[in-house]
Amino acid sequence: MKFIQDLIDKTRPLVEKDGKRNIFYPLHNALETMMFVPDHTTHSGAHVRDHIDLKRTMVTVIFALVPALLFGMWNLGYHHFSAIGQESDLMSNFLFGLGKVLPMIIVTYAAGLGVEIYFAFKSGHPVNEGFLVSGILIPMIMPVDIPLWMVAVSTIFAVLIGKEVFGGTGMNILNPALTARAFAFFAYPAFISGDKVWVNTKLNGAEAAVDGFSGATALGDLATTVGKGVNSGMPVLEKFTDVGQFSMMHAFLGDIPGSIGETSTLAILLGAGLLIATGIGSWRIMASMLVGGLVMGVIFNIFAVNDFMAIHPVHQLLLGGFMFGTVFMATDPVSAAQTNKGKIIYGFLAGFLAIMIRVFNPAYPEGVMMAILFMNVMAPLIDHYVVGANVKKRLKRIKVKA
Repeated sequence: MKFIQDLIDKTRPLVEKDGKRNIFYPLHNALETMMFVPDHTTHSGAHVRDHIDLKRTMVTVIFALVPALLFGMWNLGYHHFSAIGQESDLMSNFLFGLGKVLPMIIVTYAAGLGVEIYFAFKSGHPVNEGFLVSGILIPMIMPVDIPLWMVAVSTIFAVLIGKEVFGGTGMNILNPALTARAFAFFAYPAFISGDKVWVNTKLNGAEAAVDGFSGATALGDLATTVGKGVNSGMPVLEKFTDVGQFSMMHAFLGDIPGSIGETSTLAILLGAGLLIATGIGSWRIMASMLVGGLVMGVIFNIFAVNDFMAIHPVHQLLLGGFMFGTVFMATDPVSAAQTNKGKIIYGFLAGFLAIMIRVFNPAYPEGVMMAILFMNVMAPLIDHYVVGANVKKRLKRIKVKA
């Protein structure tokens, strides 16, 4: 790495303020600080000495995403070869998934960083670091065969509308990755919802017709039961027994259809452990969101007027993108609540609303995205009232002493 550092040091005078190529300073700074710890200090505000900067924080989150990403690649290949009726091994499954996911990651980074660099050049500030994680998250919450140009458009929309209009990294009120998925969901619903988008069923470029195969997700199947009563002649609940394809164990391990990174709770929990151990992910948000989801699941179990409401509360949390959203989306340090008590309220309501939306809206069985985006908007208000309540409490304490 020393030759890279020497090259960066040699070219730095050219891009600094008085250099002949100073227009390229944002790009030069982005490459330098991505690979090496910055040697500069802050010029205003609080001066904090810490070995962790924003880029190191983002890299840690990427490491936490690796287990879910690798499993997602394998899962894509596993379901592809199962759908077309071919046998496969571990490496075949992984290579197929890699061939699907890698282009999405490249397109996401090209589109997102392109916008980031443009605004950096325009305003003359360094390239922000926040997109390092968003560039991985966006492909992981997309279906396997969504066209790459849709991924690019969704990414550009998320960076422009979700970040730059608010002032860039650190100023956005919405999670950029979820903003991209929300745009794709409402702009191109046929490519991001339904039964056929979650599993690649193509053989030599054409659709392979295999009897008895369904690419539906667990939540997609359950959504069809809303309004039809429990055990109303439909065999949906049979799929959720201990031997069913969507059983609690299958949902925990993750060998079920779904978005690329959301299916394996086990892999997600490995990432959660790293985030909590390093202090980067808020355990308060994760724990309170799980409690909120469980509470809503218990309430639905009490009434259970359809098969969806009859699912065990823990099973509800293992299905869909709930766990992925809990660990990697709701804990976004910019768009989440900032106060400790606010994080608990924010997480609880996000989990509560996520299960409520997925069950009450048959046309949209996955409610985690909308629940977290809604709570992103409400987070400043939650913090406002938490801080206000704390101020009033301190004032009362002062009056009592007086």
